[in-house]
Amino acid sequence: MVDDARSGRPEITLVRWPEQEATRLALRAEGRPRMLLLNPTTPAPEPGDDLEDWVRIPVAEADLRARVSWLAHRLAIDRPAHRADPDPMIDDDGLFRVGDEWVALPPVEHRLARALLDRIGTVVTRDALARAGWPQGAPGRNALDVHVLRLRRRLAPLSLTIHTVRSRGYLLAVSGPASARASG
Repeated sequence: MVDDARSGRPEITLVRWPEQEATRLALRAEGRPRMLLLNPTTPAPEPGDDLEDWVRIPVAEADLRARVSWLAHRLAIDRPAHRADPDPMIDDDGLFRVGDEWVALPPVEHRLARALLDRIGTVVTRDALARAGWPQGAPGRNALDVHVLRLRRRLAPLSLTIHTVRSRGYLLAVSGPASARASG
């Protein structure tokens, strides 16, 4: 484990993957951040959630510390300590969840939402979203716009907003407590 308590950053657990998959799943279930250590020939894992990153070993200690520090920094930005709302997440079944609330997403929107959620609060370029939504090649500009519009509508009940950043891309943001929005 890497403890960065002096800085107020979260503790990050180092996990050899895939050998310690059970540990990875347990940490994910507990909502604890982890850095996966992959052998040189191990294929890159599917992202478990935004509390996870990976690096190939052997890795220089300074590089590992830098990656762990970046993950901790990213988590501190994405999860301010004062925020009481549950963090949004996407599961492997295509459900986008915020606390006890959820919406089902079709495959293309699931991939788009995962790309936006991985960088919540920052701009994701149109090109990056197109590559995420259509790994085999994007069908066209209008297809992305249509799917983002549909995704906006699906995520609105969860108090999530997709903002258009003109000439740059899209930004996913939490727009307020889901319970307040549902009752108001």
